[in-house]
Amino acid sequence: MAADEPLVLGIETSCDETGVGIVHGTTLLADAVASSVDTHARFGGVVPEIASRAHLEAMVPTIERALKTAGVSPKDLDGIAVTAGPGLAGALLVGVSAAKAYAYALGKPLYGVNHLASHICVDQLEHGRLPEPTMALLVSGGHSSLLLSSDITSDVRPMGATIDDAAGEAFDKIARVLDLGFPGGPVIDRLAKEGDPAAIAFPRGLSTAKDPAYDFSFSGLKTAVARWIEAKRAAGEEVPVRDVAASFQEAVVDVLTRKAVRACKDEGVDHLMIGGGVAANSRLRALAQERCERAGILLRVPRPGLCTDNGAMVAALGAEMVARNRPASDLELSADSSLPVTDPHVPGAHAHTHDHDHVHEVSKENLYS
Repeated sequence: MAADEPLVLGIETSCDETGVGIVHGTTLLADAVASSVDTHARFGGVVPEIASRAHLEAMVPTIERALKTAGVSPKDLDGIAVTAGPGLAGALLVGVSAAKAYAYALGKPLYGVNHLASHICVDQLEHGRLPEPTMALLVSGGHSSLLLSSDITSDVRPMGATIDDAAGEAFDKIARVLDLGFPGGPVIDRLAKEGDPAAIAFPRGLSTAKDPAYDFSFSGLKTAVARWIEAKRAAGEEVPVRDVAASFQEAVVDVLTRKAVRACKDEGVDHLMIGGGVAANSRLRALAQERCERAGILLRVPRPGLCTDNGAMVAALGAEMVARNRPASDLELSADSSLPVTDPHVPGAHAHTHDHDHVHEVSKENLYS
């Protein structure tokens, strides 16, 4: 581990996980997470106001836990990175406000980074430097996107995205119809292992020759599955939950992997990175591996704990920003719930390379106590 590699703390609060990570270059030192998912479970989904309050309560203890785990002092940090968007507005504001407070108190540069770009960058912590270019398939409760990145700090190009429900949303909704609780992804994955993925022929959205090559649609699939279940119940028949779970899951991962491999071939990219919460799905990993091997593409998928929202991914992208001398953000940094993926980070209005004086002129000394 080189001494000159940046030491960065990252804060992630885009949804219901308060994540704080500390990274030294591409080495993960701490990944502390406080989740409020159990609080949301009884509502069947994330409640923004509850998420924001949970972040507020968890923020300082989670930061202190991460610093203790990493064995570093706040004054040793080279920067503070935070998810500036996209995400839930209130939740993002808690993280951005905390990051600004710590940056101000410590006299350290602040980096507002993009949630989706962070999901790509986190793979560096497990598999080393990202090849350039990298094709990334990001699949979560809020996003299903195909992205091509030639430089994770400055150039992320959208290839395709979901035009309606994201894959993770569809998992949650089908789990609700089957009375399986929230979140739906893990329980459907578990039940699908005992079911037949070919039992029911559910539709594959946007899969004909005339459809957009890289866009996704899971709304029609979700409706088809719900209607199939309703028809069974109306006829007084038992719903084969495991077969429904397996057939639904297969329809989702079939489309995701087929389009991702096609994008790699069309763009001449020999690496595919899969990230986001749904990347923890065992069938998605297995089918992607199978199809990538057949196509001569190297697959990179972080371990499940780094796929879901976490502070490590934000710290990883922040460290890359420092290492590549990207301009820091202003202390006027604001949360942007719809920050486009084409903006991997939010530089300050008057920021210049190597110029962090906008932070230091307001705080020359270490005010952290």
